[in-house]
Amino acid sequence: MIKSMTGYGKSVIQLPTKKITVEIKSLNSKNLDLNTRVPSSYREKELEIRKLISKSLVRGKVDFNLYVEITGEKTNAKVNEGVVKQYMNQLKNISSITELELLKMAVRMPDSMKIEREEINTDEFKSILKGVNEALTAINLYRSDEGEVLENDFNIRIKNISKLLIKVIAVDSDRMTIVKDRLRKAVEDLKEAIDKNRFEQELIYYLEKYDITEEKVRLENHLNYFNEALNSSDSNGKKIGFICQEIGREINTIGSKSNHAPMQQLVVQMKDELEKIKEQSLNVL
Repeated sequence: MIKSMTGYGKSVIQLPTKKITVEIKSLNSKNLDLNTRVPSSYREKELEIRKLISKSLVRGKVDFNLYVEITGEKTNAKVNEGVVKQYMNQLKNISSITELELLKMAVRMPDSMKIEREEINTDEFKSILKGVNEALTAINLYRSDEGEVLENDFNIRIKNISKLLIKVIAVDSDRMTIVKDRLRKAVEDLKEAIDKNRFEQELIYYLEKYDITEEKVRLENHLNYFNEALNSSDSNGKKIGFICQEIGREINTIGSKSNHAPMQQLVVQMKDELEKIKEQSLNVL
């Protein structure tokens, strides 16, 4: 079963004095492009979080955000009293405003507040990891649901190409008859005596150039391989992309050899279906 690289997962952890929100978003990318936003107090644990995300999501442009909201009375922010007093004394020398106004101005100045760094509590970090895992479960479920939609669309497109291939095979015999008659008429129009044996050899040569038997067989094999890739237990968007290239190569060769308007019309329809598959396959994990 295939998975999409598009997804979203969220988890909220309620601690005694904090509310921690974990958000993970992902879009398609050739490789894993992980961007994390973690508060400075949890920075030492960022590598562990990144490893956890990388192992779970594998590929995609991933944005991870960890938000912390203080809900209790305790806070790590403290007034830097010495700095604030210095600001007030300096402002008093150049202004005659009240002490209250001086204080309002001083607390807006740089370094008037200081953040006391606290050690990460083990139980608290375990709760955060639990939240990260919950968000990863949610985003992987989202990816699976999106992958199911993509898979249904792929199945429709591949069946359409298979049906068009059957039509190509049906018109192929008429096409070869028309090609033979066209060559014979071209020779007759020359109104010159020809060597029949030589003509037969040349006719065989041109018919072999126009023959698409190998392309039909290979295209059918590639379509079957594509279905096998869709039904495999793992999701491999790169493999699907490679198979699409091979399918496109055979369709293009059939088109270049066809020299027959009805067949070329079918080839154009096959290309249209394949382009839709290619576009969607870029989002497969």
